[in-house]
Amino acid sequence: MQYEGTVYRPPSEAYSLIIQVTIGCSHNQCSFCSMYKDKKFRIRRLEEVLDELEEARRHYREVKRIFLADGDAMICKTAYLKEVLVKIKNLFTECERVGIYSSPQSIMNKTIEELSELRKLGLGIAYLGIESGSDKILKYIQKGTTAEEMILAGRKILTSGIKLSATLISGLGGKEHWQEHAIESARIVNAIQPQYLGLLTLLLEPGVSLEAQVKNGEFQLLTPIEILKETKMLLENFALNHCIFRSNHASNYISLQGTLPEDRQRLIRQLDEAIEQKDDYNEYFRRL
Repeated sequence: MQYEGTVYRPPSEAYSLIIQVTIGCSHNQCSFCSMYKDKKFRIRRLEEVLDELEEARRHYREVKRIFLADGDAMICKTAYLKEVLVKIKNLFTECERVGIYSSPQSIMNKTIEELSELRKLGLGIAYLGIESGSDKILKYIQKGTTAEEMILAGRKILTSGIKLSATLISGLGGKEHWQEHAIESARIVNAIQPQYLGLLTLLLEPGVSLEAQVKNGEFQLLTPIEILKETKMLLENFALNHCIFRSNHASNYISLQGTLPEDRQRLIRQLDEAIEQKDDYNEYFRRL
């Protein structure tokens, strides 16, 4: 396998065969993200990808899941993705699911019929970074989309039959807009009703533009306790029918996992306990 640069994948794709369909991210302007800043975006030649799948088949006896990287591989034309999925279907008959990173723009560029075709060929899940439900915050972080476009894209994926895993980022509104971030993020997720929802915590890598805004005082990061309070408000405002919720990434201050709405009160109690023990809690994170 020939990977270019650092390769990223969702936590749930930890044991997947990763195939770089694109190099980098088609948007690559988010002020908080450093993931693809060292790459110039391009779509790999189809022949390269198909050859790589052939090579992977020779090396791996069993592949249950395959993930199409890098950022926003959904941006590829439908015909291109269909050829990749057909190749996977023919080579890896044991493969149970193919996953892909997507963006609102790349989803909206495809019809429901096109997305349904991709599902029938094995595309089982799309990952969508919502980050925040606030238009003000989305504009500030240079996400390049609006909350309404997020809703339309998420619903479109679900209508096609592809499962949707959405992501939010705690602390993205800073001290000034944390309540708006929590309430509006819950609103947008409620409107979409994804099957899976992940909550990460804002961590700034050196060199991203949001780091400079923190240093000059324009943006104030939340403390661990404030992050927990924001998470509690988020959970209190969810109105989800059946969603597997995870906040157990390495960036998160405490590990939360459950199914919503069934486990909402248990998760809120976990947050309350952590908030009440704030002295020991803060001391713990000073040692990290």
